[in-house]
Parts: sequence; structure tokens; C-alpha cells
Amino acid sequence: MSSKIPVSPNPDLRRLTAAVVPLLIAVSLLSGCAGWPGRSITVGAIPDDYRTNHPIIVAEKEHTVDLPVSTGDRNLPIAMRETVRGAAHHYRSSASGIIRVMVPVGSANAGAASVLAGQVADVLRKEGIPGERILSSPYHVSSPNDAAPIRIAFMAITASTGECGRWPEDMFANSTDNKHYANFGCATQNNLAAQIANPGDLIAPRGMTSIDAERRAAVIESYRENGAAPGN
Repeated sequence: MSSKIPVSPNPDLRRLTAAVVPLLIAVSLLSGCAGWPGRSITVGAIPDDYRTNHPIIVAEKEHTVDLPVSTGDRNLPIAMRETVRGAAHHYRSSASGIIRVMVPVGSANAGAASVLAGQVADVLRKEGIPGERILSSPYHVSSPNDAAPIRIAFMAITASTGECGRWPEDMFANSTDNKHYANFGCATQNNLAAQIANPGDLIAPRGMTSIDAERRAAVIESYRENGAAPGN
């Protein structure tokens, strides 16, 4: 009758087996994932930013105001005078260079525009713009039938963004990467830039005025006595 002699396994062999088996399992799982249909997508934070794609830039830009002119006009209408005053106010607040009054040449209303251009310059002078800064210049129209306007134009430092409406690719077919499409945020940036009265505020803060010590003392004293600032 035969008998089996128990043999204790080698300790080194047990340690090697314990290290190799998990590694083999991990390799088999990875190899199975490699054959899964479809493409791999890395999920994480969105790498693009609409403020980077559509930055607000402070630079010199031409500002224009068009004044429609009828062939029978001989005097500047009241509504157009107000438009010229608005252009003058915009110029005074944002520019100090040459302001051009551009008159059409070769159009059906060229004669009337030539007469009204002098009146436009008069309104600009009455609004405080020096005469030496007002320059009258002609511009040619593409067709004699065009009712070309008188154009007031000047250069000023302006906050603006690029033109919106860029659609270089199908945003629905290429949306699996969870990224912004090209036009995302453009309108918001344009609206924000249009609301900035002083583009210099984007570059550096304005200087603070000195403290009115007398007014500060009156406000503090009123608050101590009445619990409110003067006038409240």
C-alpha cells in the first residue's frame, strides 16, 4: 500500500505566483477593451474657452454714421441734425483726430449731398468740434442709381471682438469631444465690448480721487447719532 508524502510548496514560488496572476488578469482585460468597437474618448475638463476664442481687443477702429439724402433735399432735416449731434458727442468722448464728412460723387443725389455736407459741418462746429479737424472728402459710388448717404467717419480706440457667425464644421457631427463650437460665446463677447464706454478700463484701472475728509467725518457722525448717512 502506497502512501503520499505531503510536500510544502516553495515560499518563493508562492510569492511569484501572487505577483504574476494579477498582472495577467489586467493584461487580459486591457486586450479585451482594445477590441471593443468605436473610438476611445478622453473625458475631462473642456480645454477651450470662449474668452480665448473670441477675445476683446482694444485697438483703433473706424466709426461711421450714415445720413440718408434724398435728391430733393436742400436743408438738413431735424431728425438728421440730431443724428449729427449724436455723432459729435460720440467723437468728443472717444476721439480727438480728424473727423471726415464724406460726400458721394456720381450718384443721383450727389448734388443734394454736396449742399447738405456744408450744413453737416456747421452742426459739428456748433457742437464744439474745431473747424480744422473737420475734413470734407468725396467718395465714388458703385452705381449712378444708388441713393448714397453722407458719411461721417473718424478713428477712435475701441473695444471689439472678431466677426461672429463662423461655422467651419458641423457642430452636431463633431460634438463627441465635448468642446465648444467655433461661434460659441461670440455674441456675448461682442455685446460686452459694445457696452464698454472707456476701453482704457480694460487695460488699467482709473486713478482714485482724493478723500474728502470733511464729508467723511460728517457721514460718520450722522451714522453714530441717527444710524444713517446724511440725506437718508
